Amino acid sequence: MARDRQAHSDSMSDSEGSDLSDSELQDAYSKGLLKPGLNVVEELEKQCVNNVVGLKQCLEDFKKDMEWVERLDMTNGPAADIIAKAEGKSVGQECSDIDPDDDFQREMYFYRQAQATALDALPRLQRLKIATRRPDDYFAEMAKSDQQMQKIREKMLSKQISIEKSEKAKQLRALRKYGKKVQIEVIQKRQKEKKAMMTAVKKYQKGLSDKLDFLEGDKTSSKAKKEGGGGLAGGIAQEKKGINAKRKYKNDKFGFGGKKRGLKWNTKDSHNDVSSFRSKVAHSKNKSFGKGGKKNANKRPGKRNRQKMKNQARK
Repeated sequence: MARDRQAHSDSMSDSEGSDLSDSELQDAYSKGLLKPGLNVVEELEKQCVNNVVGLKQCLEDFKKDMEWVERLDMTNGPAADIIAKAEGKSVGQECSDIDPDDDFQREMYFYRQAQATALDALPRLQRLKIATRRPDDYFAEMAKSDQQMQKIREKMLSKQISIEKSEKAKQLRALRKYGKKVQIEVIQKRQKEKKAMMTAVKKYQKGLSDKLDFLEGDKTSSKAKKEGGGGLAGGIAQEKKGINAKRKYKNDKFGFGGKKRGLKWNTKDSHNDVSSFRSKVAHSKNKSFGKGGKKNANKRPGKRNRQKMKNQARK
């Protein structure tokens, strides 16, 4: 039995390079002939060879003998840093201080290297009489066609027209709002004037007032504005003309601030002063009399009397 197994293993090792079918592999696995590690592919360690001679030979093969104007290759270090130069550092010390993980320092190093290249290349090009600046009348062909540029121009024009239309619409809406606001203010002003006139008419009907200034309306206000100028100018003009009698009386009575408590208390002189006493008014039997003892003629009759008057009018 051991001899059979050894022979089978030898035959398996001989046939490693041959292709085995699935049934044969299953039979071998069931018999225990397959052991772990037999089918593992071992990767060899990669050996790096620094073939300097071969690399130089490859470089010489694809190098072409061309002038510098055709190649424009430059090998430069960074331009001198003003701060490092002031501190007395050399270029090697300066390069060793650069942190490769610092983006700002790395980008500044690239910028200074490009700057040094430009400073070395421009004089060299000028010695070779090669122009380094674009002439004023330089004409470069557009990458886009005229038809495409026409489409872009039309699109931009339509966009500008739409923006102008929207701005006009906004202005019209603002004007409408302002006009509506002014209209509301005018209506409120008219209603206020109408209410004040109706109040003055009622006072006149009841005999509480004997002035008819409310009939003039806007004429008096416009006349006052013309004379006084309205607002602050009107107040200044009124002060120049003189203080109103009513205003003067109130100023004398109430004053302009300060202590007001106890101003209406009686004193010995005010108690003895009876010059303003009117016996007819004080001893009048009918307390409903107005000025001069005249009865109010505009007194409204009672409800029952009004009903009687209506019934008599119907008969």
